[in-house]
Amino acid sequence: MPGSSETPHAARQVSDAPSPRRLLSSRTVYEGRIWDVVSDSFQLSDGTGPLVRDYIAHPGAVAVLPMNDAGEVLLIKQYRHPVGMDLWEIPAGLLDVEGEDFVVGAARELAEEADLIAGEWNVLADFFNSPGSSSEAIRIYLARDLSDVPGHERHVRTDEEAEIELHWMPLGTAVAAVLAGRLHNPSAVVGILAAAAARAENFRGLRPADAPWPAHPSQR
Repeated sequence: MPGSSETPHAARQVSDAPSPRRLLSSRTVYEGRIWDVVSDSFQLSDGTGPLVRDYIAHPGAVAVLPMNDAGEVLLIKQYRHPVGMDLWEIPAGLLDVEGEDFVVGAARELAEEADLIAGEWNVLADFFNSPGSSSEAIRIYLARDLSDVPGHERHVRTDEEAEIELHWMPLGTAVAAVLAGRLHNPSAVVGILAAAAARAENFRGLRPADAPWPAHPSQR
């Protein structure tokens, strides 16, 4: 069988790792409103010729999958212009506040986009959104023990966020929507599938909210 030469123990040790390479030059070729495009020249190893790669220099982001006591998860509908579609997503936002703790940023996005406060936080998954073209690292949290943001403290949503719609659904229904190809937002897809896997283990394997995140650029 494919992969039968590897032991289960070896499979459990598979882990992404930093891999420093010799940087020959780096320059910003485009400065945008939110992120820049950088062009790096580097060597894969000694004696090899230079390679040049252009990529988006991104501050990273956090996303939140809210889950209520009934096991339902919250999705939000938002227009995304680059793909020209209304996407069902989960609350998320850039880590663009200098020095802000990751989970504090996640709580801010949950309040601003879903009018919710969570009393229990865990890390669901960490991933790179598009590692061939962007440095964006995303952390997804599972937020439980939910309550509403008081009406007088609610964030006034503007621009695309002004059209946000909220919809609760059973986690199993959300998984089915992912597998049927009806959901496309990467944070929603990863978060929903990770939550389903975690629920199968009664959430025992989830990391705490303050778990290290060494893959985020600010931590390297």
